[in-house]
Amino acid sequence: MRCRIPLAICVLYAGFLFFPVSGLSQTVTASTKKILSQDKAGFNVNAIEVLLNKGDRAASRGNLGEAREFYDDARRGAKELLRFYRDLSGAFRGLDARIPREMDSKGRESLVLLSKTNLRLAALFRRQKQPEIAVPLLVEVVKLMTPTKPEGQKAYQGLLELGFAETPYSASNLRSFE
Repeated sequence: MRCRIPLAICVLYAGFLFFPVSGLSQTVTASTKKILSQDKAGFNVNAIEVLLNKGDRAASRGNLGEAREFYDDARRGAKELLRFYRDLSGAFRGLDARIPREMDSKGRESLVLLSKTNLRLAALFRRQKQPEIAVPLLVEVVKLMTPTKPEGQKAYQGLLELGFAETPYSASNLRSFE
């Protein structure tokens, strides 16, 4: 019995010497590494832009149903990305400043994409003679981007054109209050 334990240990040790270590760990190749950062199949800003472009192509062909599906997918994805980037930024605040900076930057990109998606969806609903569905999307853009950003100004202009708002906005009006 005394001989069995040392013998078993020697056999195990010899097995580890001849067994390739790469077999114990998962081998990561360049094609599987960072799969979420790939342009077309990933979960990132570029993938959202691809969906927007597909929606634009469908809308230009007059296929508004297909365009709406792409825009809805882009909107959902942009909202999820924004939420995840904000959550990660908050989780690392005070621990490592680099990570919140990166997540905040990516969050801003997602916010711009969400606004662009909302503008495209609003235009699609206006084209389909459904302005009541366009209004909440335009209001969300103004709220997210503020009227000082081009997307916010475009959204407010859309609200004016629909008759939802009546007072025109111009950035020069801000100076009169200073």
